[in-house]
Amino acid sequence: MPSNESPQQPTPPSPSTPDPAPARSSTSRLVPSSFRDLPSVVWTIFAGTIINRLGYLVTPFLVFFLASRGVTGSDTSYVLGALGAGNLLGPAVGGILADRIGRRPTMLIGLIGASAAQGALFLAPGVWTMAAAALLISAAGSTVSPAAYALLADAVDSERRQRAYALFGWGVNIGTAVAGILGGYLAAHGYWLLFAVDAGSMLVYALVVAVRLPEPRRTASPRKTSGRKDGIGYGVVLRDRLALILLPLFGIQLFVYSLTEVALPLAIHDSGLSPAVYGAMAAVNAILVVALQPFATAWLARFPQLAVQGAGGTLIAAGVALTGVADGIAGYTVSVVVWSLGEVVVAGIAAGVVANLAPAHARGRYQGAYSWTWGTARFAALTLGVAVYTTLGPSVLWWTALVAGTTTAVATVALTPRVTARTAHELAV
Repeated sequence: MPSNESPQQPTPPSPSTPDPAPARSSTSRLVPSSFRDLPSVVWTIFAGTIINRLGYLVTPFLVFFLASRGVTGSDTSYVLGALGAGNLLGPAVGGILADRIGRRPTMLIGLIGASAAQGALFLAPGVWTMAAAALLISAAGSTVSPAAYALLADAVDSERRQRAYALFGWGVNIGTAVAGILGGYLAAHGYWLLFAVDAGSMLVYALVVAVRLPEPRRTASPRKTSGRKDGIGYGVVLRDRLALILLPLFGIQLFVYSLTEVALPLAIHDSGLSPAVYGAMAAVNAILVVALQPFATAWLARFPQLAVQGAGGTLIAAGVALTGVADGIAGYTVSVVVWSLGEVVVAGIAAGVVANLAPAHARGRYQGAYSWTWGTARFAALTLGVAVYTTLGPSVLWWTALVAGTTTAVATVALTPRVTARTAHELAV
């Protein structure tokens, strides 16, 4: 984090008056150029995200933990299904709370609730109590993202939002990459360490939020200022026709990307390769994203956002589809490199576009809708993706990913004139 920024902002930033860019200092030269002008709020969320993701240990090792407790077979699916279902519930609640009670309170509720749920899962005596705790972990944890996304949108202007979200994603990847190494070491010394570090990292992030993040001044809703009825929930999003077109397109692209988490290990297993190969592929992805994303974000900023999103989405679809023709470590490495480059290209764009479409008073709900789209895509990959792979065959899944990913990429680019006109209108207002 740039050292010239004071620990506390003297006045909480307003959504209509984002933080100015920090002054240049000698240490700021260590920061990638694409991120240097981002304000302290963004850097605080970045640092907190790394801390939080360093403790993202329980979920990757959950199957192994359940097996150690004697939970196997169909009973495991109940717990994993509950974990996925929480990702559908949490973003919807988080988006509403972010707009109703504030960004910071919502983040604190989610972080503290998820931390408590980690302890509940470790101590749960049976399958159904484990499933309930898993549901609470993912539901509480996923309420944080809409509030954090909305706070990032409050803190910066529309020109810098993509970079702010890209920095957020960079923090996720940095923390996840380190957690992958840390998790294996801790699991070998006792699963309780995974839960302790996971819960502790959430509490540390909650402390960062409480001490370092200011709550922006609330923006009055149109219902209060112009008499237009806004509703108490997601009506403001459901009436937005452009958002209702974009979100499903983003969702399909996210579904294709999520196949890298569930279908790739199945393919590697079916090729007769060891789990260590999948670990190596995850390391390739993490190294590429962490190393390239800051530079790619700076270089790609000169191009239209949706054109870049379309190009990146095509790379992801092509990389996932290449999994179907891979027959060894070299082939899988090529496929991972291709979709990892796509991941680098699209970093921060979808969330930034959604933020620019949102009225200031509804940013939390728009980001809640986007996060819910993310959760739906991941849940579909875990269920529908695996079902297609195991019943219809791997080739059907890979061709579906290629066609769906490229088609939605083209459709997304075609919406550029409408999104540009809408963004210009929102800025004028």
